[in-house]
Amino acid sequence: MIKRIFSTLLILFSIMSCQSQKEVITAEKEFVESQKQTESYSNRPKLVVGIVVDQMRYDYLTRFYNKFGEGGFKRMVNEGFNCKNNHFNYIPTKTAAGHASLYTGTTPRYHGVIGNDWFDKTTNENVYCVRDNSYQSVGTLSDDGRMSPHRMSTTTFSDENRLFTQMKGKTIGISIKDRGAVLPAGHTANAAYWFRGKNEGAWISSTFYMNELPKWVSDFNASDAANSYLKTWNTLYPIETYIESGADLSDFEDGFNSKLTATFPYDLKTLSKKNGGLDIIKSTPFGNSLITDFAIAAIEGEQLGKDDITDVLAISYSSTDYVGHNFGVNAKETQDTYLRLDKDLERLFKRLDEKIGKGDYTVFLTADHGAPYVPALLDSHKIPGGLLDFNQVKTDLNELLSTKLSVADLVLKISNEQVFLNHEVIASNNLDVDIIEDIIIDKLLDHDMINKAFKGSVVNNFAFQNGVELLLKNGYNQKRSGDILIIMESSVFSDNMWNKKGTDHGSGYAYDTHVPLLFFGKGIKKGQTYKKTEITDIAPTISALLGISFPNGATGQPLEFVID
Repeated sequence: MIKRIFSTLLILFSIMSCQSQKEVITAEKEFVESQKQTESYSNRPKLVVGIVVDQMRYDYLTRFYNKFGEGGFKRMVNEGFNCKNNHFNYIPTKTAAGHASLYTGTTPRYHGVIGNDWFDKTTNENVYCVRDNSYQSVGTLSDDGRMSPHRMSTTTFSDENRLFTQMKGKTIGISIKDRGAVLPAGHTANAAYWFRGKNEGAWISSTFYMNELPKWVSDFNASDAANSYLKTWNTLYPIETYIESGADLSDFEDGFNSKLTATFPYDLKTLSKKNGGLDIIKSTPFGNSLITDFAIAAIEGEQLGKDDITDVLAISYSSTDYVGHNFGVNAKETQDTYLRLDKDLERLFKRLDEKIGKGDYTVFLTADHGAPYVPALLDSHKIPGGLLDFNQVKTDLNELLSTKLSVADLVLKISNEQVFLNHEVIASNNLDVDIIEDIIIDKLLDHDMINKAFKGSVVNNFAFQNGVELLLKNGYNQKRSGDILIIMESSVFSDNMWNKKGTDHGSGYAYDTHVPLLFFGKGIKKGQTYKKTEITDIAPTISALLGISFPNGATGQPLEFVID
């Protein structure tokens, strides 16, 4: 009996000993895995800074290069990797679509942001890309904060980083434009901030992110930083040295209300009274300086990059776009804006060196689209171009269809160079959509400013491999795009009040698709390539660098030659 009890106790002791050993082994394994994860985090940059320069043509980098300092654009070129043949791979090349494509790694065909605004076929009204009336403004009594990324149907790499880090890695989006802040920051961002000018001069947000502004934002707004930029805008360097641009007095520039000529200098405080108050800052290089001020405040206020869990700071420099639309590709104002932006980049990089540590952060810089020379300037040099009045095109199409089919108003809308048919009227009159589309396309192709026209169904279903047809397909979203897609001749703009001077964008021509792509910082090789890269390759490249999942709709490929 005693032997049996002793044997039982011995067995129990052995079992307990084994369990204890297993627990020790398990604990050791968990510790090793924890160490591996810590090492994995430590090999990643502490902060990824995505910089989008709104409306930056590739040749601005080369045209103004000799006047840049050593710490901004040149630092990125000299210390990082320069993709010299980088292009957008879809139409239309608009701001919202560009920002969404950059951060999702896919095109409007999949992420759904087909323009800055578009005609909603279900409600028969125009919708704005980030407008969301289910949320309220934060930091302003106006409706300018009622925004969210709900119309973007895929994730961004910033979303995937948040998921990968169990929501510990922060994401902050900053831009003067709401769409430039909201879309890059993605669906899971801690915050996105944009600028409300008018009589406020404040950075604002949406209840999608927060119920009140953080103290650091309130303190920044209270500092009255915006008002400090209501000063005289003159050239950074002597104007006679700006030989890379056209004459200061030009017929091809718009300028500001209440100033007779679009020439330096500009007394912004005086001009603000007739140009939207503090909104005038947006259309000067000082808008970019204000963005830099706020971005630096965000790095400190949000403690970005302070641990080994990667944060994302998405900055979109919007004022380059406002200046470009107003003054054009060839203006001294545009050159001065880029020379001053170069100084702002240098200031930002120096602060990142101080706060995060040189070599501990990664930056990419690109643009959301390019821009062409205004048709009037091209015409003065005997280069083809022009302005196409789409209101008149719509009228002509409806008159033709009414004559042929005895039904009025079959064309409901022309938006973003896309024709939307009135399917309710078509159905009630038992008309054949194919016949209507054939009539419209034949008429469109008679126009000397229209190059091509396609049925949306053809673009959607054909396996195009290259050319403008592939760009159309990549930009075609079956639920949101129009029935007929139009390609204008090169350097033809939509004829409206703001396109007669300055510039515009949206096409698949090289002036709109060819934009810079620079990488530098942790994990980036030094070098350059003329190999063609596409804007949708950026998000997979950053995802690969971070070792995280690609955005869930990504169609681009990681640029392995960029990663060290």
